[in-house]
Amino acid sequence: MAQRIYLADDDPALLEVFGAFLESAGYEVRLFPTGDALAEEFARAEPDLVVLDIMMPGTDGLTVCKNLRAVSNVPIVILTAKDSEMDYLHGLAIGGDDYLTKPFSPAMLVMRIKALLRRVDMSRAAERRQAPAQHEVLSIGDVTLDEAAHEAQVSGKPLSLTMTEFALLRCLLAAKGKAVSRDALLSDVWGIDAEVETRVTDECVRRVRRKLRSAGSTTAIKAVWGYGYRLEAADAEQE
Repeated sequence: MAQRIYLADDDPALLEVFGAFLESAGYEVRLFPTGDALAEEFARAEPDLVVLDIMMPGTDGLTVCKNLRAVSNVPIVILTAKDSEMDYLHGLAIGGDDYLTKPFSPAMLVMRIKALLRRVDMSRAAERRQAPAQHEVLSIGDVTLDEAAHEAQVSGKPLSLTMTEFALLRCLLAAKGKAVSRDALLSDVWGIDAEVETRVTDECVRRVRRKLRSAGSTTAIKAVWGYGYRLEAADAEQE
């Protein structure tokens, strides 16, 4: 069965072009002129991925993104105008998984969507391969992550993460305290190369940092200047 994508944009011409490209890539596409229309259909049937323009009549895309994230971990791609940098930052901060700045080619949108959905498929395949007794648990300091169960914890208490945040934390934990480059994070977490975009990585790191702090974790994500990030426990800082 083809994966289903919901796309909301108030530009009919763009909707038609994006829809045609996505259908030619093998996806089932449903197009909406407003975020409200998309949200209404989402309540009836959840898709595999959502694409949201920020500026739309009625409820804006950012608010729709926030509302969807409150009830689902479905991957969300934010579309923003070229001069609205704070909009995309806010969109990522409230749970968007990726963003594109207009104008962009329909082929770029297809590439980003394929990367996100490929990561979903890989995560589900890993869950099917591993029996409960074979769960691989990664840990540094007070942070643990059970990949097969798709659970993250701080000091034994659940840590609520989006799909992208979970994948980023898994990469950092798997490195066992070693630095992970931005290039590697883009490839492993988003399935795209560093020439496409690095700000999406930095914003996701900020979100995970904030959630770790809110959970009272003594383990922190440290920036490695000019390279990337590493996960470091409090006792490692004292060595």
